[in-house]
Formats: sequence, structure tokens, C-alpha cells
Amino acid sequence: MTRSVLLVDDDAAIREALGQTLELADLTCIAAGSFVVAADHISREFDGVVISDIRMPGRDGFHLLAHVRSIDPDLPVILLTGEGDIPMAVKAMGEGAFDFLEKPCAAKELLAVVERAIKTRALVLENRQLRQLVESGDPAARMLFGNSELAQGLRGQVRRVAQTGGEVLVTGAQGTGISKVAEVIHLSSLRSKRPFLKRAAHDLDPTALADAFAQGEGGSLFIDEIAVLPAQSQLALAEALDGAPATRLIAGSTRDLAIEMEEGRFNADLYYRITVMPVRIPSLSERPRDIPVLFRHYVAQAAEQSGQRAPEVTPQIDAALMAREWSGNARALMSEAMRFVIGMSETPDVDESVGLVAQLAQIEQSLIEGALRRAQGQASDAARALKLPRKTFYDKCARYAIKPEDFRP
Repeated sequence: MTRSVLLVDDDAAIREALGQTLELADLTCIAAGSFVVAADHISREFDGVVISDIRMPGRDGFHLLAHVRSIDPDLPVILLTGEGDIPMAVKAMGEGAFDFLEKPCAAKELLAVVERAIKTRALVLENRQLRQLVESGDPAARMLFGNSELAQGLRGQVRRVAQTGGEVLVTGAQGTGISKVAEVIHLSSLRSKRPFLKRAAHDLDPTALADAFAQGEGGSLFIDEIAVLPAQSQLALAEALDGAPATRLIAGSTRDLAIEMEEGRFNADLYYRITVMPVRIPSLSERPRDIPVLFRHYVAQAAEQSGQRAPEVTPQIDAALMAREWSGNARALMSEAMRFVIGMSETPDVDESVGLVAQLAQIEQSLIEGALRRAQGQASDAARALKLPRKTFYDKCARYAIKPEDFRP
């Protein structure tokens, strides 16, 4: 069971006294005098609890609490309050603090609350580990990465359509991984032990189409870019689906099939047959917070393939990646990961020769510019994406001389 405590207080004497109390109780104390120092230790994997003073210069205990909850809502934060701060502490409890103690607090009282928080944290981490073991047998969890709501929604949608027996249409922009999602649907279905065939639509004539259905009997046939399937093959496919073939069809398209049908390039019967269960893959511009997760996976993959050690991906690199446009989506990010591993990356990093405040400013500026680029210069949309009040967003734009109109098409 975890025995770590991150202790945050700007008063060195209090840090030392509380640290001794914790260490005498066989707890590992990590002391920090400010939010900036403490933030380096906070992650979803942190196997401990946090104790923080409420009143600190600069970013106080409320800011720390909000930061912790944005990273891991299940990480217990115990707040220390001075005389007259009880109303503030009660407010903090409403915002998710685990508990609060009034300073000076008796060692017995402190340790009782800490032990309770540690047991809670240990249970959370244990449950996560068990959940991970269960999900390791889940192709959607194992092969589709990202922590955003859109990524979670994609995995849920894949699991749902996989359990049905009907045709599936997988759509998305270039490079989003349509073929991969199609394979995950197959692997998540009752047909997973049977063949999974991939065929390009552009050269699939009726005879080749019939052969593919025969070869994939009991399994799944993925037809990539079905919008360019020859007209005769579209007709043959619609007729084959009417006959309830033993092979399941999974179609993929980067084009809007509704437009293709309306303009007479796609068979209407086939369109209505394959669009009953659509799965849309969101682009990276819609879920920028998934970019660091995907990039680290691709870096590890590229390092293994090239026989090299994976270089460190710093928070500064994360920020630079999130600020960039990825018109090629996952495919482009994968290529960048390979360049990063072999030392040819084009991803700009912040200037580490300057101080911490200046580095953070560079990161903040790149994130604002990235949000405006994705929002095509619409400041309100960019502010919403960054979860900032509009006034705060405009103040920051003014600070960095950023003009939203410069990002409009």
C-alpha cells in the first residue's frame, strides 16, 4: 500500500515540523514550498495523497486543488487552514477536497486523516489496476488510444456495433485510422476467430467481390474507400447484402457518401444499407488533449521498431504538438514520432535557456495559437476549448500580441 504524502506549504518551519510527524509514522514525505514545485509530482499514477496549506502567495491551495482534480479527481487533497479560514475550507470540501484540518493540528488528528486518505487512494489504484486487467482483453481499449470524451465515445461505439451482425460504415478524415478501427470492430465481435479481409474498392470488380465474400465466410470483409467502388460492383454488393451473406461487411470512407449518392456517384440502395450503423472517427483537431497520449504510444512503437531508446517527451513538447495542425491526423503524428526517435523532429521546443516563468509563457502562447488555429480565428470557440473566460482569453491574447483575425481563413 502507498505511503507517500506530498506536503505543500510555503512556510519552511511548518513543512519541517509536519514532515517529521509524517516520517515518524513511517510515511514518505515529499516537501514542496509552492504550487510550481508540487505540480511536478502530481499525476494519475501518483501513489500517495496531497496535504496543502490554503493560504500561499501566488497560486494558493484552491488553485492546487483545482489542478489536482483536473488531472485525477480521485487523488485525495487534505487542506490545512489557519484561524478564520474554516468557511474557506468548507467551500473547498464542496469543490472536492478530501478533508481539512485547522492549524496547528495535533499529530494524532493529522495522521488519522492521512491514513484514511491513503486507504482511499490505495483502493482507487487497486480498482484501476483490476479494470486495466479486464480491459486488456478488450481490443477497443488495447488498440484505440486517447483519454478525451471523444476517444471514450469512439471506443464505446465500436464495442456496440461489434456485437451486432449488420453492416458497418466507418468514416473519418484522411489518416484517422479507418482500417484500424474496422479491424477493432472485427476483433471485438463474435467473428473475431474467423478471417478479416481487406480490399481496396477502386479495383474490386463483381467477380473479385464475390471471391472476397467467399474467402471471408464467417468473418468480416473490409472495403476501403467504398465511395470509389465501380458502379457494377456497387450494384453487385447491394444484391449480395440482400442475400444475407455469411461474411460481414465493414466499409470505410473519407468521403461524404450522402453527397456522393445525391450527385449520382453512389448507389442509393447500397447507401441506405451500409449507413444503418455508422462509426465516425474524430480528427485530432477535435481532440487535441489526446495528441500527447497518441504521440507517446507512437514514440514507443517507433523506438522498438528502430532498436533505439525512446527519447523523453517533455511537457514543452506536448504543448508544441498540441498547438500544431495535424491535417494528416494519426498518420502524420506517427511519422513525426519516427522522426522524433531518430533525431529529425520538426516539433519546436521551448527555449530552456530562459527561466521557468518564460518557459511557461511560451507554452501558454503556443496553446492559445493552436486553439485559435483549430477554431479558425473564432475567439469564443478557442476560449471555450481552453476552458477560459472570454475576458481572460482576450487578456492573454493581448499579452502575447495574438490577433484572432490572423487565424481566420
